[in-house]
Amino acid sequence: MTEVANQPRRRYAGKPAAERRAERRERLLEAGLQLFGGGPGFRAASVSALCETAGLSTRQFYQEFHNLEEVLAVLHARVNDLAEQAAVEALTRTAGQDIGRRATAAFRAYAASVTDDPRRVRLAFVEVVGVSPGMERRRMERRTRWAELIHAELMAAGGGDEAASRAYRVATTAFVGAVNGLVHDWSAGYVDATLDEIAAALVNMLVGIPREPPSR
Repeated sequence: MTEVANQPRRRYAGKPAAERRAERRERLLEAGLQLFGGGPGFRAASVSALCETAGLSTRQFYQEFHNLEEVLAVLHARVNDLAEQAAVEALTRTAGQDIGRRATAAFRAYAASVTDDPRRVRLAFVEVVGVSPGMERRRMERRTRWAELIHAELMAAGGGDEAASRAYRVATTAFVGAVNGLVHDWSAGYVDATLDEIAAALVNMLVGIPREPPSR
């Protein structure tokens, strides 16, 4: 057993097996993005079509993923991770500025990331909706994560007690829904506006969130 464990890992075409497997996984994910976001869509796709697009076998597919929904889930998480990273970096760059400027920078970074590739928009805002209870749970968890990020920024900017915090949570949840709908409609050509106009509208909505809960 010791001799086998100590043998060097196999290499193919000058690359370790792990590196080759990672490359295959990326090819499958890119094929998924193409089919789900740029081709017939998730519901019309098949494992065989995805493998043909990736230039790989179904055996190789099942070495990486259980099914197409798992590919969709990984891609959805990746789109959001990239957008969140861009938004957080913008917030870091604008630390110390007023909430309006910080929100504008963060939204522009978010929108630039999501809309950089039209396939990302379709995948993140259209193809993931209503796929399954599991996918809906992932989608809602990500929306909650966005709402928590915005909630934290509002609390840092305006302070407030527990009652204000609860009010912020309701408002930020509604705000995230508005962002998702508006970015999708804008990227699909249903909203005639520039990115600056979209950013201004959303920032005005955000900074207009009451800093104190309504009196009873």
